[in-house]
Amino acid sequence: MYAESDVPQQSGRTVLVTGANTGIGLEAARVMAQRGARVLLGCRDQAKADAAMQTIRRHAPEADLKWIGLDLASLASVKAAAREVAAESRLDLLINNAGVMIPPKTLTADGFELQFGVNHLGHFALTCQLLPLMINQPGARIVNVSSLAHRNGRIIYTDINAERRYSRMERYAMSKFANILFTYELQRKLEAAGASAISVACHPGGSNTELGRHFPAFLQVIFLPLQLVMNSAAEGALPTLMAATENGVQGGDYYGPAGLGEFARSARKVDTVPSAKSESDAARLWALSLEMTGLGDPFA
Repeated sequence: MYAESDVPQQSGRTVLVTGANTGIGLEAARVMAQRGARVLLGCRDQAKADAAMQTIRRHAPEADLKWIGLDLASLASVKAAAREVAAESRLDLLINNAGVMIPPKTLTADGFELQFGVNHLGHFALTCQLLPLMINQPGARIVNVSSLAHRNGRIIYTDINAERRYSRMERYAMSKFANILFTYELQRKLEAAGASAISVACHPGGSNTELGRHFPAFLQVIFLPLQLVMNSAAEGALPTLMAATENGVQGGDYYGPAGLGEFARSARKVDTVPSAKSESDAARLWALSLEMTGLGDPFA
């Protein structure tokens, strides 16, 4: 069974983890720091980032850490963060981990529905702007953290910002489905470009983290007994760590928990739903994402 102890040494490597101040992101950042990586913590709030770095240094006193101010709900913030990271001498791993789950209907600073805007568009924009630093870096990986919820997802192209209808869970599933489409399309483009970097994805299964803070009261009651079998944040980070560091990982691979239903325990290679492998859907989402973020195609 895959465990934290299986993560190889990362000395000399640099990793950016979004949402690294809490939950799975914090645990992934901790392990990478303990293995000797330079860890950039992409977080909105400096105080929370400082607290996270203090936590990491309790486990790795000599950890090489840096806060990167990053608000994925603002394209301006994403651009500034990418510019700061681009000043690094190298970037070996980009772990697109941060996310929001089933909040009340909210718009980002740029007018996007929050879940699609943060979980997909923010990470899409960040990745595109960091590709020049990674594309020819041997062993570089982009790791997109999706969810079991992608299985019920579809891209609602006719109402992309939920102007006509907003269902919290439907929009969350859509954003996680987008993570998978993006992973596959990015991998196809990296392969076509002859790049060294690869694009992979993972999901944490059922993990007891702050991500569920927007659950309605009745759902919190329903999920209370499940906490007995859910992953801790450290266990939930194992698929992310496996996707990011395991030898033999190939572009387009997808990792999740090894337990029944991919809900909890350890990590292994798993599979996405067939609809997430639609090349035409992925190409359409890529084009739409470029249009919405106002970016030029990094592969053009």
